[in-house]
Amino acid sequence: MPFAASRGSRVSLRYRTSDGLTDVVGHLEALTPRVIVRPKSGDHIEIDPADVVSVRELSHRPVRNSEIRALEHAAALAWPGTEQHWQDGWLLRAGSGHTSRANSAVPLLFSSSTEALSEIVSWYTARGLQPWLALPERLLPIKAPGVKPTRVLVRDLSPAPPASGVALAATPDGQWLRVYERDVPPGILTAVVDGTLAFATVGAAVGRGAVTNAPDGIRWLGVSCVRVAESARRQGLALEVFAALSAWGAEQGATRTYVQVLDDNAPARSLYGSLGFELHHRQRYVRADSLVLHA
Repeated sequence: MPFAASRGSRVSLRYRTSDGLTDVVGHLEALTPRVIVRPKSGDHIEIDPADVVSVRELSHRPVRNSEIRALEHAAALAWPGTEQHWQDGWLLRAGSGHTSRANSAVPLLFSSSTEALSEIVSWYTARGLQPWLALPERLLPIKAPGVKPTRVLVRDLSPAPPASGVALAATPDGQWLRVYERDVPPGILTAVVDGTLAFATVGAAVGRGAVTNAPDGIRWLGVSCVRVAESARRQGLALEVFAALSAWGAEQGATRTYVQVLDDNAPARSLYGSLGFELHHRQRYVRADSLVLHA
């Protein structure tokens, strides 16, 4: 079967044996000619690829639900849209329909539940917006598959000297907006709650950094909007943007950094994998009104 995980990933793998189906959780050490999984304890397990029934990539280390909720809180403050509203433990964000993150409700408090869905639908409908939910995995018992499956990747952040040749500004200038190209108003790009922003530009490459605090005390740097003009790709400019934003984030007191990458964005996943990012959790978007109608 095709593998949805790469070598080095931590996986939950189900496979056939002479006694029936069995499962193993561990790090994937090889894919061919035999699949090799090394559990946390015990010897590695070798499996014929033809016997593999299913593979699910897990976070690189066990992650508690409270850690997912805390990181999502910091990320929501870093991309809050232009209007926010708390509804029964959900943070509702609106930004005139520009970007999914700025126009979705995310469950951030332990008290958040599906009982608030009708109120969420009404709030977005009153603003002429579709009532999207941004659903981190495991926080709520909602089985709908959703759209835009996203990986939240993390790594530690260490102090580093400022990157030379990369311009940093508190707001995006004309050059930054031309390279970014997406039709996202500056008001959405510059929105942040209880945090600070930096917009990086080097040649035909740009990126956005946001430093915000999570409820558990961790200060996070979120890197987003990394884009390189097609004519300037494969020159290392994206790495320069990330290095500059990382150095800036460390100066702001951030100790960890995260990125949100769509599952089907292979170039971005490869870039951040080369920088040492590891899977923390997944997220997807689901229409709240479809859940209300189903209920």
